[in-house]
Amino acid sequence: MLTRVRETATRLSQTLSAPRTFVTLLLALAVAMPVLNLLVPESSPLHVSTYVLTLVGKYLCFAMLALAVDLVWGYCGILSLGHAAFFALGGYAMGMYLMRQIGQRGVYGNPVLPDFMVFLNYKELPWFWHGFNHFPYALVMIIAVPAVLAFVFGYLAFRSRVTGVYLSIITQALSYALLLAFFQNDMGFGGNNGFTDFKDILGFSLQQDSTRVVLVMLSALALVASYLACRALVATRAGRVIEAIRDAESRTRFLGYPVEWYKLWLWVFSAVIDGVAGALYVGQIGIINPNEFSPLNSIEVVIWVAVGGRGTLHGAALGAILVNYAKTYLTGAFPEAWLYGLGTLFVLVTLFLPRGVVGLWPATAKAK
Repeated sequence: MLTRVRETATRLSQTLSAPRTFVTLLLALAVAMPVLNLLVPESSPLHVSTYVLTLVGKYLCFAMLALAVDLVWGYCGILSLGHAAFFALGGYAMGMYLMRQIGQRGVYGNPVLPDFMVFLNYKELPWFWHGFNHFPYALVMIIAVPAVLAFVFGYLAFRSRVTGVYLSIITQALSYALLLAFFQNDMGFGGNNGFTDFKDILGFSLQQDSTRVVLVMLSALALVASYLACRALVATRAGRVIEAIRDAESRTRFLGYPVEWYKLWLWVFSAVIDGVAGALYVGQIGIINPNEFSPLNSIEVVIWVAVGGRGTLHGAALGAILVNYAKTYLTGAFPEAWLYGLGTLFVLVTLFLPRGVVGLWPATAKAK
């Protein structure tokens, strides 16, 4: 028994220490952003503008989304084409809180109803909006809503032993169904315009650089915490069972392991990470609408994971950051040809880097 404990501890230590550079860079980023934005004068070439600060925060949130997808795809073999749905639900939960904070500062000056409800002739606040004027309640909903949806969907899908391409199609259908539902004005979520014009969070103006710096720092710390939690998870005995399910699901089931339950709680855990990422994303970007449910967004996440390195966690996060940076650069430098540039990147990675970008460093390509 003692030997097993030591082996588990050793493996956990190796797993947590393997990609030290990745964690170190994230922590350095969390420290550097406040200094370069608030303390370095704008005339200095080292100054980080508000625009760049927002981009960094967005990339970090996308990295959390890629991390969650890599956890279920790279380690458990569940190819999800609908994980953007959990990301969007977390964003909507945060958006509902931010909309309730506007109060009388809205266009119509209604202290209770958001502007879009006044415009659509709502007479009273829908029941599911109650409580979102309190941040603790919103925080619970950011975690609970994606978790509940993931649990219900995962329970029905995994219990029916839906796997492979069929499961991928169903996850895509789920995301598309939510997209269509949230587009409806009578759903109470702002229709195709969604939520925007946020004012403040916890009493701090979202237009202030200091608030944006704090949100970027929280995004970096949330990414580090999610990464370490996922890394610790895959180093445990449960993590080895999850990998066994990926490599030989039927054999793992025959050995007596409750395969469906292992897949279910991993699926729910990844959805919670997505929900938190979506909430941080909305606070920094300043808008959330049904387009975030688009199946195309979920497909892009799979591409990020493949480019960075499937089954590595840090590779998936790195892939999200690299691809989105390339997308931002190419849309500005080559607005008419940026899609071709991204397409070329994906083709080259597929042909010459089957293990992703982190495959260039074999020692860290498979940090398990």
